[in-house]
Amino acid sequence: MEKTATLTTIIEAPVEIQKKTPWYFDLLVRLFREKPLGAIGAVIVFIFLFSAILADIIAPYGYNETHLADRLKPPDWYGKYPLGTDMLGRDILSRIIYGARISMYVGLGAVGLGTTLAVMLGLASAYIGGKFDIGVQRVVDAWMSFPWLVILLTIMSILKPGLFSVIIALGIGQTFGNSRIIRGSVLSALESQHVEAARCTGCGHLRIIFFHILPNVMAPIIIIATLGLGAAILVESALSFLGYGVPPPHPSWGSMLSGSARTYLETAPWMAIWPGLAISAAVFGFNMLGDALRDLLDPRLRGSQGKMQG
Repeated sequence: MEKTATLTTIIEAPVEIQKKTPWYFDLLVRLFREKPLGAIGAVIVFIFLFSAILADIIAPYGYNETHLADRLKPPDWYGKYPLGTDMLGRDILSRIIYGARISMYVGLGAVGLGTTLAVMLGLASAYIGGKFDIGVQRVVDAWMSFPWLVILLTIMSILKPGLFSVIIALGIGQTFGNSRIIRGSVLSALESQHVEAARCTGCGHLRIIFFHILPNVMAPIIIIATLGLGAAILVESALSFLGYGVPPPHPSWGSMLSGSARTYLETAPWMAIWPGLAISAAVFGFNMLGDALRDLLDPRLRGSQGKMQG
């Protein structure tokens, strides 16, 4: 009787199931614990994203709102214009906030397009293999042999100036170089035992690609996308500085550095200083976050820091 009662008690006793935290939450915790520079970069990225989304609410003035009576006002932290005004009396702070929206649009759009195309091209090249792989890699070699600025200027001269043209040009520019990195990761995944087991059990090509290969190459994809954001913002600023980016009156950071900012550089240096600092801060934030994610997600760089939470 005692054994039966004990067994009944064990069976009826509530079993506590330990819930597994999501991998992205563990990654965020490790980011702030192990990578302080990466955490600072994440905070900077969040601030710019927050400013871009709520630009209409947090900006003191419109991006093209002029106050001719207050033209070329120097920065006044406790006044109407904390970062000063330009030659038309437009508030520099408001234009930088709205410029963050342009930079985030371009960065996220270009990286999204470029990463998607790179994954498709690298995955197809590695998975199909043979002559197709050789042909694709020779095209990639030829593309990468040209200076990137010449390619971008050529694409922008063909397309009409505008936000979507910049996104398309930068997305195409990021495709071929990143596709080679994706191809290498896919080739490594194809040699793994679980992919061979999936083939032996009769899994179709699409199932193998989406359920056995892509999940194992997500780490380099995330790293490429994060690092590409800073590069996209920097290149967009360069194109806008040269006059091939987002046309006026939209306040791109690069366009704020060119033209009038150079004309009034001696009398109103704040017109060039603040957009330049915004570009530097955004690129720094994305680069630090990308480097930290690379160290946390790449097992070869992570060493004995522990297994990635799946």
